[in-house]
Amino acid sequence: MTDHEGRVDNIERDDSSPSTGLVIPNQRLPDRLYLLPITNRPFFPAQVMPVVIDEQPWAETIERVANTPHHAISLFWMDGPLPPSGEVDPDLLPSTGCAVKIHHAVKEDGKIQFIAQGLTRVRITHWLSRKPPYLVEVEYPEAPIDERDEVRAYAMALINSIKELLPLNPLYSEELKNYLNRFSPNEPSPLADFAAALTSAKGTELQDALDTIPVLRRMQKVLVLLKQEIEVARLQGEISAEVNRTISEQQRKFFLKEQLKVIQKELGLSKDDRTADIEQFRERLAGKQLPEAAEQKIEEELTKLSILETGSPEYAVTRNYLDWATSIPWGVSHADRLDIKRARRVLDRDHDGLEDVKQRILEFLALGTFKGSVGGSIILLVGPPGVGKTSIGRSIAESLGRPFYRFSVGGMRDEAEIKGHRRTYIGAMPGKFVQAFKEVKVMNPVIMLDEIDKLGSSHQGDPASALLETLDPEQNSQFLDHYLDLRLDLSKVLFICTANTLDSIPGPLLDRMDVIRLSGYIAEEKLAIAKNHLWPRQLERAGLKRSQLRITDKALRLVIEGYARESGVRNLEKQLAKLVRKSVIRLLDDPDQKISIRPADLRDLLGTPVFRPEKVLKGVGVITGLAWTSMGGATLPIEANRVHSLNRGFKITGQLGEVMRESAEIAYSYVCAHLKQYKADPKFFDEAFVHMHVPEGATPKDGPSAGITMTSALLSLARNQAPRTGVAMTGEITLTGQVLPVGGIREKVIAARRQSIFELILPEANRGDYEELPTYLKEGMTLHFASRYEDVARVLFD
Repeated sequence: MTDHEGRVDNIERDDSSPSTGLVIPNQRLPDRLYLLPITNRPFFPAQVMPVVIDEQPWAETIERVANTPHHAISLFWMDGPLPPSGEVDPDLLPSTGCAVKIHHAVKEDGKIQFIAQGLTRVRITHWLSRKPPYLVEVEYPEAPIDERDEVRAYAMALINSIKELLPLNPLYSEELKNYLNRFSPNEPSPLADFAAALTSAKGTELQDALDTIPVLRRMQKVLVLLKQEIEVARLQGEISAEVNRTISEQQRKFFLKEQLKVIQKELGLSKDDRTADIEQFRERLAGKQLPEAAEQKIEEELTKLSILETGSPEYAVTRNYLDWATSIPWGVSHADRLDIKRARRVLDRDHDGLEDVKQRILEFLALGTFKGSVGGSIILLVGPPGVGKTSIGRSIAESLGRPFYRFSVGGMRDEAEIKGHRRTYIGAMPGKFVQAFKEVKVMNPVIMLDEIDKLGSSHQGDPASALLETLDPEQNSQFLDHYLDLRLDLSKVLFICTANTLDSIPGPLLDRMDVIRLSGYIAEEKLAIAKNHLWPRQLERAGLKRSQLRITDKALRLVIEGYARESGVRNLEKQLAKLVRKSVIRLLDDPDQKISIRPADLRDLLGTPVFRPEKVLKGVGVITGLAWTSMGGATLPIEANRVHSLNRGFKITGQLGEVMRESAEIAYSYVCAHLKQYKADPKFFDEAFVHMHVPEGATPKDGPSAGITMTSALLSLARNQAPRTGVAMTGEITLTGQVLPVGGIREKVIAARRQSIFELILPEANRGDYEELPTYLKEGMTLHFASRYEDVARVLFD
């Protein structure tokens, strides 16, 4: 049956027909044929194409066909997969199949492949064997000859459609074109079968065409399938053309670069990746002044890179290290523009108010101008949110002409963010300062560390401790980054830090910084800032002209006092942005109108004022104090009242912290011990249950600044005498009546002016702090300085 090559060698050994010739379709075929089910698609009489089947269970069927004189078999399409056993339910097979002659059958790798030459349609009349190999009795339905002109017209339409399809689908080769030339309108049946075989229609649609015997009906169905195939081919062509058109320039450059690499390699002009990397790193170092240790370390890494394989992980690690090490601007500095007049112009242009802060910065710059360089000092700008700390840092950088780099350390918990990761694992990176040098490309930029009071701490280390070396002028000239393992000189960097409060900054870190306080703004300063900076900026962002939208000074002042009374101006800017947005809606309805915002319009635009004029509390046991918070200064009214006279007692409320509770206990003890001295009933507290309250109980309050205020409230209650009105005070008290100094004098004075209180009592030790305040803050103020509590009582109770 088969030779050593696996060929079925007797398939063509038939004396009745040449082994190399094809069978003409109308030759005599037997009444019995073996049956072979196929699953791909129906086979048509006009087809000649290879068929591949499994060796098991169909090898015996092919062998029996090889032993027949006609070498013919019937192919029937089956919708669905064939079972492994090959047993097919006859009811699942269609009524019509195709009789084919087998040529060149070959066995290979468990498969049998042969060329099937379609002969004619075949129908099963009787099953002789219902198990493989299947043997059936068949008949051969013939289409009646139809010579109507309509048939000829459909034949011409099929030929034209096939010719139209050929250019659209490159799969149809010249052989098919020659094959097509053999068909003519005078042979419509094979033409229709050939056209159906060309399409990629569904198996059910093709089987329907195979089942249709009358030529005209068959041609009508096939023409529809052919037209659909033409539309699909045309659409596919349009999609391909569209895809080709939308290839990006980047892809085009990629292909061109790859071609260029090949050309350069052929000409001996190209370099491999390793050589290109090494040359790139050496080019970066050209003109830079590297320390000896850094130069030696980088040279060692370059030598290692030259011997490593480009595909190894160590190569990637070394290359990444060299990329960072050579990106640092070793020895490259930016020339400072040391011009005090220009610096003053920049600060005045960008900031209204803050005269004492601007003067302090100018003094710092003047010192740098005198010695020829600015550096070695770390500035810490402390103040409530929205007062312009970050923007002042930018102004300092602009006045010096240095690059500016800012990053926030708020919430930072990993010290590797500061000093870099050790180069022991994939993904290691240098610290923020190395990243800053790579971006600014000089060794003396202005680096701002924002929110330094919000540094975190975790099991990954303490970033605040890592900053000690960075911000110490005595140490940072030899700053060591763990990733690079090289010493960097940070002494030329001007560090500017910002914070809202000093309480959470560790003492050793705070000791290395020069503190400049930015207090809140009073109404006049806010008005100037809004007119000169905030309002023009909002108009510019909205694309509006000054003539289209205006706001009066009275309206601006009302926005400041009623909607944005906090220390900073961030909320004020939000309210102005809200005014612009609501005005733009009106301008969309009538673009030609000119809008002017007046005080009467604010309630409709911004709603009910958030802040109302506060009424200063008066009466026996009521005193107005001054406090400082991270949001700025604030007034702090304190009330004391006798609840009953049944027993002695003292109660404190108002969500007070530990320090303020201690101050209240000290004040109570001091007043109880000195009632006779201040002409109050010596037995008052022996029988009185006293309740002291600090209003706004939902707001946490703490700090050593309310001692004399609490003492005065208790003394007023004991004397049953209301204190002098219009007076506010701050200061801490001891058990012996000493008045101790407090902080935040500027913020507290601003808070008093905001509440229209112009008479203050301050500790004597704070006289110098008050005298340093700007003149416009001290204007109209009456000050009393107290060293002992007797000085306070003399002012309040005469």
